[in-house]
Amino acid sequence: MVRKLEHGKLVAATHNAGKVKELKALFEPLGFSVVSAIELNLPEPEETEPTFVGNAILKARAAAEATGEPALSDDSGLAVEALGGAPGIFSARWAGEPRDFYAAMDKVRLELELTGSTDYSAKFVCVLAICWPDGHAEAFEGEVKGHLEFPPRGDKGFGYDPIFVAEGETITFGEMEPERKHAMSHRADAFKKMKTWLDQIS
Repeated sequence: MVRKLEHGKLVAATHNAGKVKELKALFEPLGFSVVSAIELNLPEPEETEPTFVGNAILKARAAAEATGEPALSDDSGLAVEALGGAPGIFSARWAGEPRDFYAAMDKVRLELELTGSTDYSAKFVCVLAICWPDGHAEAFEGEVKGHLEFPPRGDKGFGYDPIFVAEGETITFGEMEPERKHAMSHRADAFKKMKTWLDQIS
């Protein structure tokens, strides 16, 4: 059975204001009215799954069940080659509470120095998941490859953006204008795959 996603209200199941802004920029031009978990005062579920896909579906399902509306979630993170893919699904947790991504970026730098590796290659991974109130879910994974540079540069974007330079670029995501980042990011890659699916079912 083909699952339709009607234009209208879509709950963004995230408490990250930076992600909310990017999701609104991606989905509102398609005719969706994006309202965030922050605006709805939804509790933030504990991310207990071992993969980006699992955690994305978990968050979307919790929001869909709580609101009775289709919910969209994003689970994303930084995977560093020399650190065996860490911080990965624990990217936000490396920033602690309250979230301090400058501390998290410094932790990445220190961990890399401990390895003695000169390989600073890394990628951002993003999974976008849509879940309906009945529990049905669809998930789409995207990534952008690049490398890390220290010290952090730029105050645009969020998270680990100030240390990530995408392949073919010379500036960090933290220095990049949002429109340019949105065109090449891991979130944009996942969104393109989701949009292809939306076009097929519409």
